[in-house]
Amino acid sequence: MSEYLPGLAGVPATKSNISDIDGEKGILSYRGYRIEELAEHSTFEETALLLLDGRLPTERELADFRRQLVENRRIKFHTRGLMKNLPATGHPMEMLQTVVSSLAMFYPGSECLTGDVACNDLDYIHNTTVKILARMGPIVAMWEHIRAGYDPVEPREDLGYAENFLWMFTGKEPDPLLARIMDVCLILHAEHTINASTFAVLVNASTLANPYSVIAAAIGALSGPLHGGANQKVIQMLEEIGTPDKAEEYVDKRLAEKKVIWGMGHREYKTKDPRAIILQKLMDK
Repeated sequence: MSEYLPGLAGVPATKSNISDIDGEKGILSYRGYRIEELAEHSTFEETALLLLDGRLPTERELADFRRQLVENRRIKFHTRGLMKNLPATGHPMEMLQTVVSSLAMFYPGSECLTGDVACNDLDYIHNTTVKILARMGPIVAMWEHIRAGYDPVEPREDLGYAENFLWMFTGKEPDPLLARIMDVCLILHAEHTINASTFAVLVNASTLANPYSVIAAAIGALSGPLHGGANQKVIQMLEEIGTPDKAEEYVDKRLAEKKVIWGMGHREYKTKDPRAIILQKLMDK
């Protein structure tokens, strides 16, 4: 007799070989490297290759990877046209899911394959992943300007991933400290075992769908308030509080009403989220 388990609670779908969480000790590791070590000594590009290839890259491999990111960060005008026709009031995550899905139409042919190649050709998977990664940051940055009625800031070839994102987002020369903070944030959010969005990737990829459709499904899952959308709830909560002197009263009221206080803890960790500790140290700077 089968047993119904709501939300697949307690049902391990698979085990990640990419990252590992020790919830009792508050440890997060990527490919065996503690997140604290990567945040201190690595870059987002190097960490991305670690996750993709299972090992830290050589200097030549890292340089080649950075070159590929630069070569693929310019967004086609067809994609820009689509973005300009989306409602300016639309949610950024809905925009991102729509645009990433559309890339399958704007980059057809050998770049957008389905079937056995999409799931079994490791070179194809690696190269397409790099291209999607290269375009994701610029798309998000461009939307900040397009939805305000302005032309997007063009990408630069002399900047790293985090620096170029800040440049395209603000139109200003990126501050070195802010760029480093952005880089660390990207590292900390790069991987987190089999969460809802990763599970969405596994389900969609198992149907041999093209990579853009697979990633679009993950973005949809990430947007939910029980996943990445919780970050937005934190911002909304802070805006409701207004000033620090009103925080205690706000929290007391939420507790009395048995409502969620967003951003307090993570269900995977029985102690403090190790990523939060790193971010707090960065904020002290």
